[in-house]
Amino acid sequence: MNNSHNIDNINNNIALVNGPNLNLLGKREPHLYGTTTLKEIITQVNHRAATYPTLNIKINDFQSNHEGALIDFIHSLLDDANLIGIILNPGAYSHTSIALHDALTVMTCPIVEVHLSNIATREAFRHHSYFSSRATGTITGLGAFSYMAALEYLIEQHRLKKKSS
Repeated sequence: MNNSHNIDNINNNIALVNGPNLNLLGKREPHLYGTTTLKEIITQVNHRAATYPTLNIKINDFQSNHEGALIDFIHSLLDDANLIGIILNPGAYSHTSIALHDALTVMTCPIVEVHLSNIATREAFRHHSYFSSRATGTITGLGAFSYMAALEYLIEQHRLKKKSS
């Protein structure tokens, strides 16, 4: 079997992690967050990842309204030898969760923090994110496209890493 056209013969996993209230996308404050649902965003991300068939990108999506469940999910990623990155929308935990931040400190893969709205132009308490200092990059204010931009970044970083090795 000739797999010379494939960069990898294994899956390359990207975790798509969403925090509290993101299950309400499309319904909750559409003037801020848009009308696209989380399910639609996940579908869009999966479809975009599939446009890179030689990379075997698999999206592992998880959403919870509970801080401990998010932390447990992050911990479970430590066992994923094929994890190439994390797309994280911590929602309101951006401004409150040191525990979730600490769970991410052990991760060695790139982490892209995303926010649908521009948190810098919102209420003052939303201006600070505990995750920005840990994230490889932060994308805010681009609506649902924030997730696509994060995906493209992680794919490009993976390609560069593979090229240099």
